[in-house]
Amino acid sequence: MTDTEPFLNTARQVITDEARALDVLAESLDEHFAEAVQLILQATGRIIISGIGKSGHIGHKIAATLASTGTPAYFVHPAEASHGDLGMVSKGDVVLAISNSGEAPELANLLAFTRRFGIPLIGLSSKPESTLMKQADVHLLIPSMGEACGFGMVPSISTTLTLAMGDALAIALMKYRDFKPEDFRAFHPGGKLGARLSTVRDLMHSGAALPLVSSDTPMSDALIEISQKGFGVAGVADAQGQLVGIITDGDLRRHMDGLLDNAAAQVMTKNPTTIAPNALAEEAVAIMNDRKITSLFVVDPEVPGQAQGLIHIHDCLRVGLG
Repeated sequence: MTDTEPFLNTARQVITDEARALDVLAESLDEHFAEAVQLILQATGRIIISGIGKSGHIGHKIAATLASTGTPAYFVHPAEASHGDLGMVSKGDVVLAISNSGEAPELANLLAFTRRFGIPLIGLSSKPESTLMKQADVHLLIPSMGEACGFGMVPSISTTLTLAMGDALAIALMKYRDFKPEDFRAFHPGGKLGARLSTVRDLMHSGAALPLVSSDTPMSDALIEISQKGFGVAGVADAQGQLVGIITDGDLRRHMDGLLDNAAAQVMTKNPTTIAPNALAEEAVAIMNDRKITSLFVVDPEVPGQAQGLIHIHDCLRVGLG
């Protein structure tokens, strides 16, 4: 049987080295980082990220993170830039060029283009005296701490620091712009994340699908409403259309004797739990699980008391919540 301890020791050492480097990076941040944020905030165009090799892979991720958090950004491959893609860069843009050594020859034409047309350039490197940093208007310097391989050849610590710097930029910009969950959702409609960011309004049933009866509705008719709408409940509204109660299967069992002799108001549970249409569907799931109920009527705080819809636990499960 293979001894696994050497593998685990190596893995722990890599992670420890990278964590230590991140601590150094956090302590080293200074006014240059603030200058980079301000430069991006002033941009009337987009943020163009560029880098070659592993820096390019990290650059793709930084561009995606910026774009998904409210800062328009895209990645331009430096080699492709030299063959026509420089046309993607224009006045109003800001270029973020990434090179650990600061000497990547593939970046040369892009750097020259920014200087020729006065396009602001942010350099991200570990070498303050490199060509990139000498050309850049703003310097984002990551600590030069070697690589986790021990002989400085395998990008690991440097790429981790670069990625962290990109995340720091994106989150700082996001918070300055007061980027909210509903804004985030606009860029993430798909998958599990999209489901988590769905609002109650996105999933609720409304209009003719809403199971609703008046206070004086005979229970025989209320039962028909419950059966036809298929949610196992019915809301009860007063003469002004205000939601005053809910009839559930538990209410039906409690009033089994003489049920059909009663009106809806005599059977209902008063003051039902409701939720706002702009609340996250995930919040609706939490309430339903906590209260051990299967549905919530939706009431807009700006139109107090009037039921606008109903959300059922099955609606949430259908999109991957729960």
